[in-house]
Amino acid sequence: MREGNLEAPTRHPIDWKSEDFWDKTSLENELERVFDICHGCRRCVSLCDSFPTLFDLVDESSTLEVDGVDKADYSKVVDQCYLCDLCYMTKCPYVPPHDWNVDFPHLMLRAKAIKFKEEGAKLRDRVLTSTDTVFAMTSIPLIDITVNALNSNVGFRKVLESTVGIHHKAPIPKFHSNTLRKQVRPLIRDITPTIIGKTTGKLALYASCYGNYNSPHIGTDFIKVFQHNGMHIDLVPKEKCCGMPKLELGDLESVNALKEVNIPILARLVDEGYDLTAPIPSCVLMYKQELPLLYPDDPDVIKVQAAFFDPFEYLWLRHRGDALKTEFPNALGDIAYQVACHQRVQNIGLKTRDVLNLVQETNVTALERCSGHDGTYAVKKETHDKSVKIARPVVRKVDQQDPDHFMSDCPMAAAHITNLSEKIDKTEHPMTLLRMAYGL
Repeated sequence: MREGNLEAPTRHPIDWKSEDFWDKTSLENELERVFDICHGCRRCVSLCDSFPTLFDLVDESSTLEVDGVDKADYSKVVDQCYLCDLCYMTKCPYVPPHDWNVDFPHLMLRAKAIKFKEEGAKLRDRVLTSTDTVFAMTSIPLIDITVNALNSNVGFRKVLESTVGIHHKAPIPKFHSNTLRKQVRPLIRDITPTIIGKTTGKLALYASCYGNYNSPHIGTDFIKVFQHNGMHIDLVPKEKCCGMPKLELGDLESVNALKEVNIPILARLVDEGYDLTAPIPSCVLMYKQELPLLYPDDPDVIKVQAAFFDPFEYLWLRHRGDALKTEFPNALGDIAYQVACHQRVQNIGLKTRDVLNLVQETNVTALERCSGHDGTYAVKKETHDKSVKIARPVVRKVDQQDPDHFMSDCPMAAAHITNLSEKIDKTEHPMTLLRMAYGL
């Protein structure tokens, strides 16, 4: 038997349409097998709370082994996994092609899917993961102002916690009726693209729910930076949520419904010569990894996968072809950079850091620790304190650095860290900082 991690990890497709996938006895047997391997290794204890929860269950059992853990308690482990994928990509020595074939995140996904199918989910969790509907409603003119005011009111937040279960200290993003789709129309202009390497220089920006409704300025920064570098960029003409929130809930039917809307639109753009990108790492990962593993035989899904890039991965590829402008009027100074988990597991390297380090008198310190946010994990009453504990190491590093700027590719992770920090009170998206460096 080969030792682990002597070869690059590989990923098997998720066979979610088979009968065995949905068989609870089969699931429990696989959970016991994988949990036993994890118990014997314990390398992942410093990641999410799934592993401390599992090891506590084992250590408190009558046998001190996995066979002494009540199978009814397996769900306690599953509930703490938010599919960050770090255990698979950075820690586990037994992932495929190792014979033990451990894929902890996708086993947790299977368990979540079966639980959702059998029990459904809380109304709160259904609402929090229905981003298209909720964000559109809360971004209606005047309603956005009202919602933002209420979310900033301590008394209302405590009532919201006691009635709905949204923690009163969790940062909630602001909503904007002046969405990215409204702001971007006058900015779009025709630029003749130049092919550099595997990049076409013709991009379609998948705005994302968060990018459209919560942080529209990030999208406008994308437009300005890419145009400044001679690339044609449009918004994807129509889109729904990428499906990552529903995936983390285990609601695979909703993931499928969203895929059926998005993939034909994106595939058509690829046929028209567009490359694809998005401002949120989770959205990029959904199209790069999760949907291709759920639909390995769908040619349009594979087509979209091949054309989807992390934004700074794309800029770095252009730079390698001498097609990125490196004249920066403005230095940025000392930057603390939390590397988002869903970007780390794309296996592209620290391209955000590399691009911003091209700016003179700028030093980017990369902090490769999880924020513990996960979109909903840090917001829920029952898991907020655990998310704070997970975030503490990176918050400590940021505070020790006391930087001129703090950034993360994930705005939600950045907001969570900023909310906990004693030294920073503002976060910026890397694309915003790059736009500032260019003086745009």
